[in-house]
Amino acid sequence: MYIDSPDTFYTTDDTIGGRMSLARDANGLSVEAAALAIGIAAGTWIDWENDRDAPFPDRLVMIAEALGVSLAWLVSGRGEGPTWITSDNVSAFRPD
Repeated sequence: MYIDSPDTFYTTDDTIGGRMSLARDANGLSVEAAALAIGIAAGTWIDWENDRDAPFPDRLVMIAEALGVSLAWLVSGRGEGPTWITSDNVSAFRPD
């Protein structure tokens, strides 16, 4: 279940890997781009998203920053979650 409000994005039925995938998709990032943003191999990112492995705690802050979500949301599903790219706001995500 997902609840979207102006200041909180809350998910009740997901894992850290699932939230990573959700936020990466919301930002229009490929696995390769997300992995590169935090300096890991794409295969490692895939393992994290698929819950075959988990990031060490020191990586969680980097992941949250790269995905534009709060650490609290990434870990628990409560807090500032992803902003979905739409045709209305896509220009904000493109460099000038």
